[in-house]
Amino acid sequence: MTFKRITCDPKKMNGQPCIRGMRITVRRVLEALANCPSREEMLKDYPDLEEEDIREALEYAAASLDGEFQELAA
Repeated sequence: MTFKRITCDPKKMNGQPCIRGMRITVRRVLEALANCPSREEMLKDYPDLEEEDIREALEYAAASLDGEFQELAA
């Protein structure tokens, strides 16, 4: 799978996956999605983000979990 909007640069954000070379990490996008009341509100808070960035961040997160199992609390 190819991610055109996700970048990793060891000199930026300690090499964490970021959106289009910006200082917005994939993790931050996912946290914002979980905490913002709506996607529209999130895009107001992060005006540099685009819908496609959010979609690709979700795809990246899903792909990074492929084959990895995390133990969950009962």
